[in-house]
Amino acid sequence: MSAVEFEHHDHIATVTINRPEARNAMNPEVMVGLFDAFSEVEQNSDIRVAVITGSGDNAFCAGADLGQLIPLMTGTRKAENEWDQRYLSEVSGQGAYLINRDPTKPVIAAINGHAIAGGMELVQGTDIRISVPEAKFGLQEVKWAIFPAGGSTVKLPRQMPYAKAMELMLTGDLISAEEARQLGFLNYVVEADELMNRSMELATKLAANGPIAVQAIRKSAREVWGYPEAEALKMESTFSRPVFQSEDAVEGPKAFMQKRQPVYKGR
Repeated sequence: MSAVEFEHHDHIATVTINRPEARNAMNPEVMVGLFDAFSEVEQNSDIRVAVITGSGDNAFCAGADLGQLIPLMTGTRKAENEWDQRYLSEVSGQGAYLINRDPTKPVIAAINGHAIAGGMELVQGTDIRISVPEAKFGLQEVKWAIFPAGGSTVKLPRQMPYAKAMELMLTGDLISAEEARQLGFLNYVVEADELMNRSMELATKLAANGPIAVQAIRKSAREVWGYPEAEALKMESTFSRPVFQSEDAVEGPKAFMQKRQPVYKGR
């Protein structure tokens, strides 16, 4: 059984971290699996949105496997198999954590349990987040004298109030799903038996929209962050202009006037 399972139906990809016995911790095989999965999301034009989740009912992802991954990263453990070798030669953490290698399409996190350290960093790379009430969130790397190198020092102060982000990163403390929602880090908190239904409901809505417009809106929102308003508006126009020149932009208003569902082709 694969450490990362990948399915693709009706324009929606589902990516599942499948190491429940290890709280879905990221070892080299998981990192390579995530890298490959999001490569497919990026390259496959039939995929319009991805949902990432974990197997089991305990953890979404407990972060890096301290016995396998971290020693490989620090050089105290040599590569022993193909996963180790591919991690060192291709992945190096960045692609798996959704930083420096954007899949270009919306990603929904269906958080089935604790998202800690690298697990929380994986959530930070997603666009819409739904969690079960029991989940805890935090970055505990500092407790073990390591750095949250999956993008947290850049992303987390943008995704929740600065002071709270700094508290989490510097103390290593955990917060509840409800507090994370109140801070704006999560969209919804739902019971476990509703998690995948709610996530797929949202994914279906996104997949039904014009894919060129969806991807351009996402790209603009991410790239204009931090720029002065005038410059950001100029950047936005470079993302919006090609959308209006697409075939889908003709089909959408036409379908509206004809009172029918649009048929988008992503061109």
